[in-house]
Amino acid sequence: MKVISLRLDKKGIREIEEIAKREKKDKSSVVRELIGYGLLYRAIKHYKEGKLSLERISKQLNLSISETIDMLADFGVEAPIDYDDYLKGYEGLE
Repeated sequence: MKVISLRLDKKGIREIEEIAKREKKDKSSVVRELIGYGLLYRAIKHYKEGKLSLERISKQLNLSISETIDMLADFGVEAPIDYDDYLKGYEGLE
């Protein structure tokens, strides 16, 4: 595992320390978890904006397509397609 350093303001450090204490984890684990959540949020946001396809977000999150669809549904994210795109996809199935 590689090491990276970063500068945080006092508020950020205090929040990390509070989470670590409350969850009985070390600060490094908390920061890694928060970075993971940030990457997840970013991927969902880009998918929602139409910048990522379902296939691409699945690959980024290391999930199957069905797992990704379930995860997006859990977050209340609808597919960023309009009705015409839906009809074109449906016609392609026939």
